[in-house]
Amino acid sequence: MVSDALRLAVIIGSTRVGRACDTVGGWLAELARLRDDLAVELLDLAGYTFPGCYPQEATPAMCRFAAAISRADAFVIVSPEYNRSFPASLKQAIDFAYDEWQAKPVGFVSYGSGSTGFYAVEQLRTVFSALHTVTVRDWVGIDLLGEGVDAGGLPRDTDDRLRAVEAMLDQLTWWGRALRDARRAQPYVS
Repeated sequence: MVSDALRLAVIIGSTRVGRACDTVGGWLAELARLRDDLAVELLDLAGYTFPGCYPQEATPAMCRFAAAISRADAFVIVSPEYNRSFPASLKQAIDFAYDEWQAKPVGFVSYGSGSTGFYAVEQLRTVFSALHTVTVRDWVGIDLLGEGVDAGGLPRDTDDRLRAVEAMLDQLTWWGRALRDARRAQPYVS
């Protein structure tokens, strides 16, 4: 790993019992860890005990999550598509940070049953635009009912899929370095 490796947070965005998100997120994190220009941290939202209602003061779990977002230089959001959108647990977590997201790039890996998560990604792009992030163009979509996953739901490393992952990570790395240098030179003003 290079000494100035970009800190990439891979966020597993579903907390449902029986989810595929942890499998898909783990797969993506392992591919990202093969690169020597990335230092990968896996953030599983199921590992945080977030409050049901937004409290007057941040809870320890909220603070721990916001600190992890602050440390990262770039993000990959791994999300299912539920009813043409993304899970409420992911929106809740996104809202627990604000300044911590700013001036950083975001990529997406999405999946669905009979879809590749396109609608979830497009809605996430809107949310992250409001948080002053840069969303990268290329993303990875997986149809869990298609030929692209094995019996356990693990994505198959097809040539097309690996090229899509590489393109997304290349774009994240470029933007991540450029924005990290810019934040170091001058704080971002929203």
